[in-house]
Amino acid sequence: MPLMVLKKDGVSEPFDRSKLRRGLLVATVKRNVDLEQLESLIDAIERQLYNEFRTEVDSSQLGDMVLKRLKDLDKVAYVRFASVYKEFQDLDEFTSELKGLK
Repeated sequence: MPLMVLKKDGVSEPFDRSKLRRGLLVATVKRNVDLEQLESLIDAIERQLYNEFRTEVDSSQLGDMVLKRLKDLDKVAYVRFASVYKEFQDLDEFTSELKGLK
């Protein structure tokens, strides 16, 4: 049974490793993070979901899982990914996220 991602608009789509990889590659541009580390991060997320016998995951839960792992891997990449994923509307939201990293 394929793993499905429930999007914010209510539409479900199959989990797409390449889509997640693209987002992570953008977040890690010019950072000391290699593709092997990103693949390992994606593997860990997939493994966790399958070990929990999940067939569907909310995109927000998936984003949180990514952020949790990115925070440990590279804090700049974390902020880059968070700024897109959390859709910061202004500088205050961005600053608040940065303060949470300290």
